[in-house]
Amino acid sequence: MSSVDQVLRQLLEPVVEALDCELWGIELQMGGKAKLLRIFIDRDEDGIGIDDCERVSRQASAILDVEDVIAGEYVLEVSSPGMDRPLYELDHYARYLGEEISLRLRFPYEGRRNYKGRLKAIEGDEIVVVVTDNEFLFPVEGIEKANLVPQF
Repeated sequence: MSSVDQVLRQLLEPVVEALDCELWGIELQMGGKAKLLRIFIDRDEDGIGIDDCERVSRQASAILDVEDVIAGEYVLEVSSPGMDRPLYELDHYARYLGEEISLRLRFPYEGRRNYKGRLKAIEGDEIVVVVTDNEFLFPVEGIEKANLVPQF
């Protein structure tokens, strides 16, 4: 997690929790002139609705304007993590043991970066994923992106 991501989390987590939501994750995308700050919020009981996103957006926007963590203009987006929710932390992986996930590694392992399989276990700061009867052990810090695969 970058230092900007850590600062954003420290600023936003109390705001999101005060609004009875969980800060699931933060993504800051910087592409050319356009910047996008995406905040994912969740709630166990009833899930997230548009009203929750609006409330968090208003409060987060006010805090971010005062603290000026992101230089220049950016677009703020607040949403639910959805059915194909991204997984950022070990705690997220622990919640979805036994589920199918897809992941992209920062660097290739055995000649590939993309894997899809069942999340079997967590061992320390690594996850065990079963891909077509083969077990792979991946350190979480080596994962660029991971998502649940929705089951219909």
